Amino acid sequence: MASARGEFSSRFGFVMAAAGSAVGLGNIWGFPTQAASNGGAAFLLVYLVLAFTLAYPALMAELIIGRHAHANAVSALRLISPGALLRKLAAATGIIGFIVASLILSFYAIVAGWMIAFCLASLATLLGMAELSSWLTSFGLGRNLLFMLLFMGLTISIISAGVRAGIERWSERLMPAMLISLLVLVGYVLTLDGAMEGLRVYLLPDFERALSPKLIIAALGAAFFSLSLGVGTMLIYGSYISDRENLPVLGGMVTVVDISIAVLAGFLVLPAMYVALHNGVEIYNASGALISEDTLIFTVLPELFRTMGLTGIVVSIVFFFLMSIAALTSSISMLEVPVAYTIEEHGVSRHRAVWLLGAAIATVSAVILLNFGTLFGFVISLTTRYSQPLLGFMLCVFAGWVMHRHTLLEELRKGNPDVEQGWFWKIWPWYVRLVCPVIILAIFAQSLLG
Repeated sequence: MASARGEFSSRFGFVMAAAGSAVGLGNIWGFPTQAASNGGAAFLLVYLVLAFTLAYPALMAELIIGRHAHANAVSALRLISPGALLRKLAAATGIIGFIVASLILSFYAIVAGWMIAFCLASLATLLGMAELSSWLTSFGLGRNLLFMLLFMGLTISIISAGVRAGIERWSERLMPAMLISLLVLVGYVLTLDGAMEGLRVYLLPDFERALSPKLIIAALGAAFFSLSLGVGTMLIYGSYISDRENLPVLGGMVTVVDISIAVLAGFLVLPAMYVALHNGVEIYNASGALISEDTLIFTVLPELFRTMGLTGIVVSIVFFFLMSIAALTSSISMLEVPVAYTIEEHGVSRHRAVWLLGAAIATVSAVILLNFGTLFGFVISLTTRYSQPLLGFMLCVFAGWVMHRHTLLEELRKGNPDVEQGWFWKIWPWYVRLVCPVIILAIFAQSLLG
């Protein structure tokens, strides 16, 4: 069954694809700006704790269920569910998951389109095409629609090629290119005046702020969104893993790569903000809050690049190219969630499923653009603040309470016959059963209550 569906051909291919899904705009854009708004190092500290104590166990729940079933989220959750009522709940959870994944992609494609537009705008500036550059950086319906469609086209073309020729092949190319670009930019920005002040804010924590409920909620959302949890992307990627692989090791590798790139992005964005401040660009308002947190990357950073002359134009090209790659490696996993369901549950060919679903999501994106002020923020909050944590809670419940303990152990033994003797098996089953759901619900309740 697995071979007919497609399977990752190597450990490196899976790690690059899964890390590519995890590493996206949430890491390079969202994480650093949230860190800047929530105490810098205090946010970083809480994020690291939650990533390892909540996000990694939840990631393992998805990978284990996915590989056990070698199927889409709906089929996988139904397979491990005894009884008609549980199977209905499983199907509902899987369906809601792919709807949420599609909604995330609908706003993600808009933002990714902006990244491509800003990258091309910097290139146009370098070539002396000022009018074109101005159009590319202006917020207009025509520009937004054009680049959203371009980004969706890129995503569709990769997914159409399948697991090995599409997802794995392009992840192995794009992820190293993204990491090299990020390292080059970090190395350069840290040499500029003002960067050390940003580094101090990023690395020296205010422990009082680390206990703030607002900060903890923001860090949980960042951890779940960053690792693409709750919506079935990691479950689907888990279903394409060979039975020979050691799942706890693979999950640990993905978590470490994801967190490392998020932390590394902080070494770029926060120092860059203080370089901008040093160059006369305002980044905080009179009350001390960060100006335009959600649009920081399109306001403060372009202003910084403009103060750097020709070098700034080149840095801007590399930076927005990096952001475009990060967006693309995540978008292909989001689209794969509804595609896998449509192929396996309804017998539609991959090519047809990808184009139909891609067109449907692009249509939703267009509706959001036509009602931007009302829908854009609403869809982001609905999916990332509320839906993802709740879906992550449900997947922890299925792994901890519904999937039989012996079935879990046998699945883990496939890639590691001695897993029962290790720390993972001694801690993870009860941890994902008792600790993760309680903490996720507690933080979610705090989020609702404000």
